[in-house]
Amino acid sequence: MAKKTILQVRDIAIRTLRQNGTDYICITDIARQKNPVEPKDVVKNWMRLKNTLEYLGLWEKLNNPDFKGVEFDPLLAEAGSNAFTMSPTRWIEMTGAIGIVAKNGAGGGTYAQRDIAFKFASWISVEFELYLVKEFQRLKEQEQAQIGWSAKRELSKINYRIHTDAIRQNLIPAEVTPQQASRIYASEADVLNVAMFGQTALEWRDAHPDLKGNVRDYASVNELICLSNMENLNAVFINEGLPQHERLVRLNRIAIQQMQVLEDVNKKYLK
Repeated sequence: MAKKTILQVRDIAIRTLRQNGTDYICITDIARQKNPVEPKDVVKNWMRLKNTLEYLGLWEKLNNPDFKGVEFDPLLAEAGSNAFTMSPTRWIEMTGAIGIVAKNGAGGGTYAQRDIAFKFASWISVEFELYLVKEFQRLKEQEQAQIGWSAKRELSKINYRIHTDAIRQNLIPAEVTPQQASRIYASEADVLNVAMFGQTALEWRDAHPDLKGNVRDYASVNELICLSNMENLNAVFINEGLPQHERLVRLNRIAIQQMQVLEDVNKKYLK
């Protein structure tokens, strides 16, 4: 399934999508920089140029094993002549190209693999291309950071199972109602919340009534790393029979120490 995002480049909204592991940028949106009324005509004019088809053909030969080179050769021979025309749809149908994708219907347009899109943007405006490249790089850095955060969040969830298993085996009596067991689990979860974030889950919700989820959904990567460690440690402390108030004090001290170490590592990395 294609994933769509929006880039804002010099007040122009440019759609992007990720399809089959490849990043595409909407060159129809880029073309609005030159012709806001008929951007598709700008794309067609670019595609009828001989050096454009040479570039597109070479890109396909390097990246597309199913590219129809036999059909491409006569197109290249005609390219640039007064009678020659080319559209994204025709290019895809005749050559089996994958570097360009045509989307029909409302909100449709022509998308090009990012290298091809940068080439097109350079033809429109070298200055605009530089802004586009910079904004696209910012987007990819943001996505990588989100991937890292998601991985740490999943690790925290997995470790929480270890934590709840220790609670079930050591703190929940044999005969309790589901409501009573739920209160015990919530109480132990708040041991971690107070040690890490300085507040219970209820206190966080009361302070942030407009936010969805819980305090852990808004934690930093470093906080999630530390939280994962504390979940494991609290499980060990529970198995050892330490009372809750003692565990809270120890976990808070560990959280402060580990966060300081993680912040110091970040500072050294950024230098």
